[in-house]
Amino acid sequence: MKKLPRAFYDRDTVLVARELLGKWLVLRTEKIERIGKIVEVEAYLGAHDLAAHSSKGVTERTKIMFGPPGHAYVYLIYGAHHCLNVVTEGEGNGAAILLRAVEPVKNILGRTCGPGLLCRALEIDRRLNAHDLLSDDFFIAEPEAAEKLSIVKRPRIGVDYAGVWAKKRLRYYIKENPFVSRT
Repeated sequence: MKKLPRAFYDRDTVLVARELLGKWLVLRTEKIERIGKIVEVEAYLGAHDLAAHSSKGVTERTKIMFGPPGHAYVYLIYGAHHCLNVVTEGEGNGAAILLRAVEPVKNILGRTCGPGLLCRALEIDRRLNAHDLLSDDFFIAEPEAAEKLSIVKRPRIGVDYAGVWAKKRLRYYIKENPFVSRT
């Protein structure tokens, strides 16, 4: 399994979002290794994107989004569900990609078709916020065998408050994958 290098994340967020599809999300503990194939993501383009957390500027919660690329931004939503984002582009941009769904590959129990369910099934929580995704215990890797993917592009989910940004087609998923959160 080959980990994605920092340079992979230090690029245009839309490009990274599309290229994350089909990659493996890997979480290793002393007891178990969990792997899920990324099948659905949403791109958040930085402080100018009114749907992005970074649109409110640098806060204690969002400072990781403005940091170096290739780190995890994990937050709690509605006081109940953790969500995992991958920080992209250079420092100061506030861009990230929300991982919305994975297809279980190894040692994942429970539903994974939604960002909260994904985090629950992989046991991802705020302890992994700001975690370097080039580490040996939590990272994204190339799959063992590459496959040709048909990618669907749609508006993001749950960002109606963001004005014109709500209609932007920044949600990407693998066509006909049964683990996509909703279409």
